[in-house]
Amino acid sequence: MLILAIDTALEACAAAVLDTDAGELLAQEQLLMKRGHAEALMPMIARVMQSADLAFTALDRIAVTVGPGSFTGLRVGISAARGLALAAKRPAVGLTALSAYAAAIVGQSGPAPVISAIDARHDHVYFQIVAGDGSLLVRPTIAPIDEAIAASQFGAPHLVGNAAKILAERWPKDAPQPVSVDAQPAPDISWVAWLGAAANPGTNPARPFYLKAPDAKPAAQPLLAAQAATS
Repeated sequence: MLILAIDTALEACAAAVLDTDAGELLAQEQLLMKRGHAEALMPMIARVMQSADLAFTALDRIAVTVGPGSFTGLRVGISAARGLALAAKRPAVGLTALSAYAAAIVGQSGPAPVISAIDARHDHVYFQIVAGDGSLLVRPTIAPIDEAIAASQFGAPHLVGNAAKILAERWPKDAPQPVSVDAQPAPDISWVAWLGAAANPGTNPARPFYLKAPDAKPAAQPLLAAQAATS
């Protein structure tokens, strides 16, 4: 199976082509960035596909991170995945950045739980917790940092994600201490690809996975307010 993986959810723009039969990435590229995903993504995809020496119609599916993360970044990646999938007549699948973070550790961590955490700002994090075997302990949610830290009840964890260091710095001294702290700014694109290969297109659509509303909200009823002012 040939998978094109795309990630623009957080502070990176990344693309890769995975050949599952060969068990390797044919090409990959990642640029760390907080802004500019829209300008960087399509040229990056073109370079990755050229490096892999593949036409888009040779792909079996396209995988993309669907959140949680930057609203602007998510729209860029998901729109690109959907557009390419439509043009190539291939399925697009979505997976969360939290699961991509955890995938690199699950299976290698023994029984220790894995807490994936993404900075949601305002003293909150997006997080999920899985057991060492990958089974879900706490489903993806947004919560105050102190609530996420209450996960110490599951034992000494692996902390991963762009908020891993934030949790580690607030971790209670009397609780089981983290086994490791991996503060990656974005998930490893190779794991986005592997999860995309395993995902069911029917149950994992390339659709935004939001856990909170946008911070910026439009003014309420601007047109009606203007009409009232002139009447």
